[in-house]
Amino acid sequence: MAARSKKSIKSKTVSFMKKLATYKKEYDSIIDIYSELVEQYEILTERFVTNDYKIQEMTADGGYKKSPIVSTLESLRKDILAYSDRLLLNPKAEVTDTKNKKGKSKLAQALGDLKREA
Repeated sequence: MAARSKKSIKSKTVSFMKKLATYKKEYDSIIDIYSELVEQYEILTERFVTNDYKIQEMTADGGYKKSPIVSTLESLRKDILAYSDRLLLNPKAEVTDTKNKKGKSKLAQALGDLKREA
């Protein structure tokens, strides 16, 4: 399976966000970064598979250390997860409704209610 391009990943991401009603034009720069990370992850995963999942490399002193590609994939996974949370693309990420139906923040609404009671 060939890695998808940044452009196709971005298009699919925007499509998902529109279906979830979370897309805003202002998110495009974050979506670009997210798309680049996913593209890099897919390319490196292909290389990892091609190299028969080589997890460790021998060091000069005869020991073993984690393969650089494994470390990079782990780092990319964490970054992708962080960006997908910010873009509200996974179930863990929740949309926080900070405004009520009148467009006021919850704090402004509470202060207004207190003012009316006084």
